[in-house]
Amino acid sequence: MSEYRFHLQKYSPGSKTVCPGCGRKACFTRYVDEEGQVSFPGNVGKCDHINSCGYHYTPREYFHDNPAVKDTLTGQDGYGNVTSTVIKSVVKSSPKSQPQIPYLPYAWVELSMQRFDINPLYRYLTIVAGKEKTERLFNLYKVGTSKMWHGATVFWQIDVNGNVRAGKIMGYDATTGHRIKQPFSQVSWVHSVRKIPGFHMRQCLFGEHLLADTSSLARTVGIVESEKTALIAALFIPDLVWLATGGMHGSFNSEAMQVLRGHDVVLFPDLKATGEWRCKAKMLQSICKSATCSDLLEKMATDEQRSRGLDIADFLLMEDTPQMILQKMIELNPALQTFINTFELELVDAGKME
Repeated sequence: MSEYRFHLQKYSPGSKTVCPGCGRKACFTRYVDEEGQVSFPGNVGKCDHINSCGYHYTPREYFHDNPAVKDTLTGQDGYGNVTSTVIKSVVKSSPKSQPQIPYLPYAWVELSMQRFDINPLYRYLTIVAGKEKTERLFNLYKVGTSKMWHGATVFWQIDVNGNVRAGKIMGYDATTGHRIKQPFSQVSWVHSVRKIPGFHMRQCLFGEHLLADTSSLARTVGIVESEKTALIAALFIPDLVWLATGGMHGSFNSEAMQVLRGHDVVLFPDLKATGEWRCKAKMLQSICKSATCSDLLEKMATDEQRSRGLDIADFLLMEDTPQMILQKMIELNPALQTFINTFELELVDAGKME
């Protein structure tokens, strides 16, 4: 077999896609299998922005993270006999030491933990849960505010040792809580905005720093795709430690998942990703104390909901919370807000009054 069986796709109009690392459009080239046997997922490839992003997930790394795929590979010898395939490097290289993980200053995290009043995601979550719970949640997960896009949200990736691996900047609609994707997708990275030369991002799970608390070993870890989903799940189901991969692939690889060793883990994939995450659960079973992939949403979802790829947060928000009901009443009668402010009234959970 040629050692160039797996190579970067040749350029053609529309062949370059969104980079899973930096989120920029038309700058990501995927790897392809010359023999057409392996269809690599969308995160196996290389970003054009080597200096600012540096994302490069090779076939060798993919096969290392997914040994079950490698085991199924076959080829043919010169006589047409089926033989097992030996995976070789895409490019010959001499052995070298693992590059040191680059970190961002923690002071940047602290500087961003303010001006929540202009942060659209913060404003949306206050409608869902109130200011007190939302502020506590932002402080717990170290969610900040950026100057970009009128107060975009910064999801800091802080590892279990307290090191800042990355900061993802995302724009949200304050009314709906949905990401802003038009006229362009509002997503960037702190190291790109700050123009840090040679920064080779090594992502970790969003919320990973929560695992530094030894008491977390006694709690099940819930893994979801998006950072916003992790926040909403933490509001509604606080018994679990909620972490996010930062995308369907994001930090979902063998290296990043080592931090879950000794934990009971349950994956909660978006509806469109259930099949792929079930396969990833097999990888976690060799790392975690236990690892399962929840099929709860699949059992509950309608065909229409599956087509939209809803996640657990969408289901949790299908019924209005008391805070959301109050907000709708204020929208119908703005004088109600004046009444609440004048008499310093607070929304009380009726269940706690018993």
